[in-house]
Amino acid sequence: TVSQPPRVTACTGVDALAHALESAVTVKRNEISQLYSREAFRLGIHALPEVLARPENLQARARMQLAAAYAGMAIENSMLGAAHAAANPLTAHFGVVHGEAVGLMLPHVVRFNAENGAIASIYHRLAVEAGLASASASPSEAVEALVQRLVAVLEQAGMPLTLAQRGVTPEALPELAPE
Repeated sequence: TVSQPPRVTACTGVDALAHALESAVTVKRNEISQLYSREAFRLGIHALPEVLARPENLQARARMQLAAAYAGMAIENSMLGAAHAAANPLTAHFGVVHGEAVGLMLPHVVRFNAENGAIASIYHRLAVEAGLASASASPSEAVEALVQRLVAVLEQAGMPLTLAQRGVTPEALPELAPE
């Protein structure tokens, strides 16, 4: 993967992080999918920034590839969620590359999902196991730490953080929402 363009690295890496996070909290989650999603997130949330900063770092790339494979195994056992569902119409109507569209939606979806206490607990565990929050952090503190790390990765990858940055107007929302 060293020879792939940096944008491909960023988009596929962000997509893998989304796979890990979404499969961890989807309604079809189970013990097997959660094992894979936790390890995928733990590896990927640290490996992707390393790869983005130093593309020649083979050890970081190996960890990122393993994270992506684990995230894929989690999907096969549980499916995905709202970040992907919201991203697909962005790709269809505005030509936003898949990984970028998913990344754009992911912090917002995590915050929305975390309004459910059971989901917030899962995000808390992910944040703690990844070293993003201490075990004594409240679920809301852990979720915020997780979201802030996602935002930092998106910024490092040069990805947009708002729909407006990709040309999505408020007038488009009534069409996008049902899709």
